[in-house]
Amino acid sequence: MTARTILRLGLTGGIGSGKSTVAHLLQQRGATVIDADAISRACTLEGGAAIPAITQAFGPEFITPGGALDRPHMRDHVFNHPEARQVLEAIVHPLVRAEIQRQAAASGSPCLVFDVPLLVESPEWRHQLDRVLVVDCSEETQIRRVTERNGWNRGTIEAVLRSQSPRARRLVAADTVIFNDGYQIEPLQRLVGLLADEFGL
Repeated sequence: MTARTILRLGLTGGIGSGKSTVAHLLQQRGATVIDADAISRACTLEGGAAIPAITQAFGPEFITPGGALDRPHMRDHVFNHPEARQVLEAIVHPLVRAEIQRQAAASGSPCLVFDVPLLVESPEWRHQLDRVLVVDCSEETQIRRVTERNGWNRGTIEAVLRSQSPRARRLVAADTVIFNDGYQIEPLQRLVGLLADEFGL
C-alpha cells in the first residue's frame, strides 16, 4: 500500500460531543486511530517524557507523589494563568507530534484517524489531512454528558467549553459533520458505518 492510498482523516469535536465514541467505531472497522490526548496523557504519567521539563518549569507541587502530572492542579492553574498553558504546550506538544508521526508510519490501515481535540485551533494540522470530520452536539448536551461522566460542576464544564474552539468555528472547518445529540448509540453507529464504507473500511 502506498502513501497515496491512505486517507488521513482529522477527527475533532468539543468535550462531551461523542468524538471518542466515533473514533472507537471507526477503529472497529479497521481504521488506525491516533489519539493525541492519549499520547499527551502518556507523556505526563509517571516516568513520562514530559515530567522532567514540567517539574523544572512549574515546580514539584505540580507533580503527584507517584511522579505523574497533577492534572486537576494543572488544569486549575492554566485556566487562571493563560501564559502557563503556553508553557505547558511548548513542553508537551513536540513530544506528542513525534509520537503521532511514529504511529502513523507504523500503520498498515487504509485510513488514519487523527483524533485531535484542538485540531481547529492548530492551523498546522489542516494541510496534513485529506478530510476533517467534526462530531457536533448542542452545548447543553455537552454539559449533561460531562456532568454524568466526570461529575464536574457546571462552572468547570463551561470554563472548559470557553477554552475550546467555538462550535461555529469547528463546523466551518469541517468537511463532514456528525450531529450526535441523542441518547442512543444505534443512530451514531449507522452514521459511522456509512462513513466507514466511504472511507474504504
